[in-house]
Order: sequence, then C-alpha cells, then structure tokens
Amino acid sequence: MGGAFLAAAVLARAGGRIGLPTIPLFILAGILLGPHTPGVVLVSDPHDLEMLSALGLVLLLFYLGLEFHLDDLKTGGRRMALAGGTYLALNVGAGLGFGFALGWGTSEALVLAGVLGISSSAIVTKVLVDTGRLGNPETRPILGITIVEDVFLALYLAALQLILSGADSLGAAVLDGAKAFGFLLLLALAARFGTKAIGRLMHTRDDELLVISFLGMAVFVSGVAEWFGVADAIGAFMVGLMLGSTSSGARIRTLVHPLRDAFGAIFFFAFGLSIDPGDLPSVLWPVLFAVLLTFAMNVLAGLLAARMYVFGRGPAANIATTLVARGEFALILATMAAAAGLDERLSPFIAGYVLLLAVLGPLSAGRAHWLARLLPKTARVPEAGSAPPAEPVSLVKAGDAG
Repeated sequence: MGGAFLAAAVLARAGGRIGLPTIPLFILAGILLGPHTPGVVLVSDPHDLEMLSALGLVLLLFYLGLEFHLDDLKTGGRRMALAGGTYLALNVGAGLGFGFALGWGTSEALVLAGVLGISSSAIVTKVLVDTGRLGNPETRPILGITIVEDVFLALYLAALQLILSGADSLGAAVLDGAKAFGFLLLLALAARFGTKAIGRLMHTRDDELLVISFLGMAVFVSGVAEWFGVADAIGAFMVGLMLGSTSSGARIRTLVHPLRDAFGAIFFFAFGLSIDPGDLPSVLWPVLFAVLLTFAMNVLAGLLAARMYVFGRGPAANIATTLVARGEFALILATMAAAAGLDERLSPFIAGYVLLLAVLGPLSAGRAHWLARLLPKTARVPEAGSAPPAEPVSLVKAGDAG
C-alpha cells in the first residue's frame, strides 16, 4: 500500500509539471506496477487492494453528496430528471446500437449499453474538484445527471444480473427490484425529513469524534446499500447529502479532504492494476469508434442540458466534457461478463475503452473552452439562485490548490 501511494504521488507530481491531470497518472502507475507489465510487480493480485479501492470510491461519492445541497433537489428536481433521462437515452441507446452492430451477441450488447451509457461518478467528482468547478452553475445539472445514472444503475444491474445468470424466476427478480427500490426510498426519506435528527446525533466539537462518526456512517450505509442491491456509490452519496445540510457540514467537508484524496488515488491505482495492455491491440478499432461515439453523444447531451437550464456554450462544453469519462461501473460489468462466459473480447474492449476515456475525459474537461468555441452560440439568461455559492468555492480553493 505504501508503494502504491508513493508511485501514484511520484507520477502525479511529474505529470503536474507539464499540466497532466492526476487521474490517468494514478491509473498509469497501477498499470506499470501491476502483474500485466514487465519489470517491478508491486501488487500481483489486484484484489489485495479491493477494500481500500472500495473505500476510495465511497469517499469520493460521499464528498460529492456533501457538495450537493438538498435545496438543489427541491428546486430543480424536474429539470434534473429530464437532463439525466436525456443523457441516458442518448448514451445507453448509442451503446446498445453499437453493441448490436459489433455482432457479438444480445447479452454482450446489453452489457455494452451500460459500459458506453453511464459515466464514472468517481472520475466526474475528481474532475469537478481538480478544475475548481464545484461552485459553477452547470455543476447542478452535472450532479443531477449522475444521480439519475445511479438510480438507473440499481435497476439496470438487477435486470442484467437476471439475464446473464439465465434465471427464469420472475418472482425473485421482482423481489430483488423491490428491495433495491425500498432502500432507495428509505434513503430519500431520511435525506428529506431526517436531516435535523441526524445533525444532532453527529454534532460534536471534537474533530476526532466527528471524523470517526461520518466515516463510519458513510461506509456502513454504503455496505448496507450494496446488500440491498443498490450501488454502494449511491449509498455514500445519500449520506453526504444528509450530512452536508447539517450544522457540521462545513467542518465535515474540510476534514474529509485528505481522506478523499488519499483513498481516491488508491481507487484509480487499483483500476490500473486490472488492465492488461497486451489484450488491447485486438480490439483497437472498436475501442476508437466507441470513444468517438461517446464524445459525440456527450456533446449532444451537453447542448440539450444547457438549453434546459438556459446556459451558454461554455457551460454546455463543461457538461459534455466532465461527464465523458467511464470507469468503475464499466469494470463491474466486465467482471459480470467474464463470470457469465460472454464473448472473451468484452474484457479487453472495456479495459481499453475505459482507459482511453479515463485519460481523455479529464484532459478534455480541462480544455473545455476549446470545445466551447466550436459550439453554436446561445444567449444565456441568468436564472434565479444560479449564482455559485460562496462556501463551496472557497473550500475548493483552500483545499485543492495545487
């Protein structure tokens, strides 16, 4: 673990000198020091870092929930649902069509629909933090889209697991879906009506006790969510949503920074460990076409979301480029596909596709102004309450400088 931290730090510091984002460098460190490349093998089994990697994902999504205020859900829920639904329709639909066009099989096409259709919440969170855009007006629809994706993810995984397993029990499938929906509803009700009670339980002047409390709550609820068939990511997000609106929210945001950054790096490092570069050439052309298709669908989705929120072309470019990365969810699908005995080309395709977008996504997000120049001009009409809140902006500048 110490070697993983150091390797990620060395590569990230070197890349930072030439303006490269940290995410692909953390991934590259995992590839270079993993079991699939010659030379020093720091970690021979990626599962050795599985728990630390899961903790990194939980903390990334917990922080995202802290920055997403309940008022945003109350005032813009309908537009968020519309923007998220539009994004999913474009990207999942394109992924499904691409899967059928490859001719690898119906089950494979259903897997590829999810791979191409759903963004990486972890990378989206990291990009928003690294670019200092958490306080931007367009961050609201970006986060709204990720929430809709997470809700869709719970239902999609339940349905896909039933298809891949070949189970014929409709009753079992309905029961699993009901369990997942019931737990999501419970979390939503707690976030809506239980904030004051949770705030009183969490309140303490001792930073040590506060860290232990919010960390325990985030990890525990994430684990329970996974047991109910809900993505652990959405469980962590909902805990952050609850705690961010309490009187301790500002202190929690400050205290979670070092934990989020450290274990987030391990998450991306562990992702790199799972990639075998030798498998990539056989699926090079499908990967390149899928990447181009994803960029095209994201640009279209960004333009439509910007029109819904009456934003100009700059925010439209930010939405499109921030959401383009794919990551942890695609790897889950690759594991499911391998266990189900699907086409052996799926795993290297998913690895190559995710790696390219994990690199190109943050790079394009940092240069979104280039894309903005190519988009059609639209008049931006300021909407009430869309000004970036002062607190999250100051926190980002204070905690993420450099």
